[in-house]
Amino acid sequence: MNTYSIGDVAKLMGVTTYTLRYYEKEGLLPNIRKNSAGLRRFSEQDLAWLNILECLKSTGLPLKEIKHYLELSKDGDKTVKERMEIFLTQKKRLERQIQALKDNMEKINFKIKYYEAAIQDGEKNVLSKHRDLEAERKRLFEPKK
Repeated sequence: MNTYSIGDVAKLMGVTTYTLRYYEKEGLLPNIRKNSAGLRRFSEQDLAWLNILECLKSTGLPLKEIKHYLELSKDGDKTVKERMEIFLTQKKRLERQIQALKDNMEKINFKIKYYEAAIQDGEKNVLSKHRDLEAERKRLFEPKK
């Protein structure tokens, strides 16, 4: 069975050794074993859990809730539905964030087109010359009635 040092895991996961120690201190890495010299040794299973932990963290789930998920996992099959709900909730949250990012990207793309037209035409007010831009501006920036 392969094991990894804390430095190896930090490099593999793109986190600091400080972060890994903090996770362990907070009970988020409960199964880390230590060798005879007292050095942490991470298993493949630890890495898999750390991947989930980092995924949940990067999607905005607070560490307190990640810890709750870990506790549910320890309880086994009787908590499968509750654990699935955590992921369904996160999925909905991510979908809202993705949509918001798409909406913002549309606005940014509009502004780029606007400025390209302004540069090309040599004037600031290009909306009167480019009716398509005016319609897009209204769609993106004016309140929906």
